[in-house]
Amino acid sequence: MTQQWSAPTAAGPVHATVPVPGSKSITNRTLVLAALADRPSTVRTPLRSRDTTLMAAALQSLGVGFADGPDGSWLVTPDALQGPAQVDCGLAGTVMRFLPPAAALAVGDITFDGDPHARKRPMSTILDALRALGADVAGDALPFTLHGKGGVPGGEVTIDASASSQFVSGLLLSGARYESGVTVRHSGKPVPSLPHIEMTVTMLREAGVVVDDSTRDVWRVEPGAVEGRDWHVEPDLSNATPFLAAAAVTGGEVTIPGWPEVTTQPGGAVRDLFERMGCTVTLTDAGLTLRGPDRLTGVDVDLRDESELTPTVAALAALASGPTRIRGVAHIRGHETDRIAALAAEINRLGGAAEETEDGLVITPRPLRGDVWRAYADHRMATAGAIIGLVVEGVSVDDIGSTTKTIPDFPGMWATMLGSR
Repeated sequence: MTQQWSAPTAAGPVHATVPVPGSKSITNRTLVLAALADRPSTVRTPLRSRDTTLMAAALQSLGVGFADGPDGSWLVTPDALQGPAQVDCGLAGTVMRFLPPAAALAVGDITFDGDPHARKRPMSTILDALRALGADVAGDALPFTLHGKGGVPGGEVTIDASASSQFVSGLLLSGARYESGVTVRHSGKPVPSLPHIEMTVTMLREAGVVVDDSTRDVWRVEPGAVEGRDWHVEPDLSNATPFLAAAAVTGGEVTIPGWPEVTTQPGGAVRDLFERMGCTVTLTDAGLTLRGPDRLTGVDVDLRDESELTPTVAALAALASGPTRIRGVAHIRGHETDRIAALAAEINRLGGAAEETEDGLVITPRPLRGDVWRAYADHRMATAGAIIGLVVEGVSVDDIGSTTKTIPDFPGMWATMLGSR
């Protein structure tokens, strides 16, 4: 059910410290690794949002044990995966692409389905790859059924991962449990969001898995155990960007505590992006602090590796003092919605000038007016509307509830931020 929300306009420069929940990308990778491990794991400071609770529920339906720790952690106890099971993917790419390679290790039938738009998201790449590795899969998109045989032969597979890096990560996360491991070769246009694959490789190695990524576009996971361990989930840096953007568009100052000095999250690149647009960014023991300029500067930027930042950058660009060109993000047409078309439509709806290109957007600032900003059931579209609403009166987001995908209470956090001085 959609929930229309009047985006609050800031009364002046925003000054706040905003703790953000854990990373969705790290949490869901951790849950898969914990489910396949050789002993129980503790997942500390996990994100508990729609995407991650869908992942936890799916793993529980396959026989994995979950218990709540006293500090908000998840205690995950692996077990032999068993069907039959029904998996609800919602609109979570990490569930629909990370879980099938793991579920192929189960015994029994596992059926996957999700939200209506999820049925339109590309899936044939991962399903064809599983067939090539020895799994029995009926279907090429949601809904589909895995006929689990208790194991997967594995081996080498060549895929075109130019639509999503999740296809590679999904195969790598479970590859150590395949009889021959897995070697994934990419053939096609460049893989987008490579930092997410680097995150997967790093986490596999932390779990004791041997991974060879020394050859470009080839990843080899050796067969072997996945070690249970104590995992700590970093704050979600991509989810932090709308709050940092609040300081950028109002000339204020926002601090995100717990920002890691070194990270595999693509959201870490936001520091450079904000600086290029005229902001001042500092990292101290207190966290990452952004100070907004008098006027934002337009940029020409390639976001292929950080494409999830596109909606935030587009919102900033619509409020900047000069034009912005966003390149390298053609693949985000296959995300929760066609984000390129959606951003152009909504910026233009408010009186802006946004033009779609083959691989991105050109945004020329114009005075904006209040109107309904459509979220298209996409959490990052919703937060982009909230950013614009800070300085444009009368903006309302038609589905703020979509933000629960990765932020449990975005409206509450937004209101708290605006109430801080």
